[in-house]
Amino acid sequence: MSSRQGTNPSRAQQVASAIENELLAARTPVGTSLGRRTDLMEKHQVSPMIMNEVLRILRDRGLVVVKPGPGGGVFVASRPPQVRLGALDVWFSQTATDPLDMFEARTHLEDTLTPVALDRAGPSDVRDMEWAVEEMRSAATPRAFLDANLRFHMAIARAARITVLTGMYEAVATIITGSVTKVELLPGHEEMYTHSIEVHAEIATAIREQDREALAKLMVLHRQDLVRASDSSRSPAAAKRSACL
Repeated sequence: MSSRQGTNPSRAQQVASAIENELLAARTPVGTSLGRRTDLMEKHQVSPMIMNEVLRILRDRGLVVVKPGPGGGVFVASRPPQVRLGALDVWFSQTATDPLDMFEARTHLEDTLTPVALDRAGPSDVRDMEWAVEEMRSAATPRAFLDANLRFHMAIARAARITVLTGMYEAVATIITGSVTKVELLPGHEEMYTHSIEVHAEIATAIREQDREALAKLMVLHRQDLVRASDSSRSPAAAKRSACL
């Protein structure tokens, strides 16, 4: 985990993330011109080689299209994702509450409820967690993976049997689920995706076996899995937030 999280982003990754964050902050409409390649080079003070890599990154993310010839340039192809959850990019409809704030609230509730679930979960609760893990393994789409993940943590919240807090968790999860508009896997997601599934499976095992020490270590891995090394600013586990998926 540490090698993946500790990788420093390249200059091209930094510039690509800066452009992406600008598009998100300004809610730049699809089709908007960002100028020509040379304009972006001047704005971000980078060489032609680095700008070529920046545009490749942005094209791979489906965010820009480059049109040659007169009237050409770099144009917005789609809106950036609003939240990054490890191997996932998640887009949300416009709501009164920042999605990162919703995930932060969800995380703090999970940090409270999960250790309690270890003491109180019965066989049916653990089965629900294990079924959710299997749904994560067999998910045919990124959205199905996210939904299965939410079901896993909902099973834990219910296993804690703290009615008021479980109700709060269900409310937050419902708002998140209802406002998601698109979920995509990031390029090169395989290692993080597989690791996330295995960590969730081991969390279910730790709860079943009431292994508190193992659970504590797994929850640390759980948080680390959420940080997108190339751009942690929209990950719920960014430095000022302590989140887990």
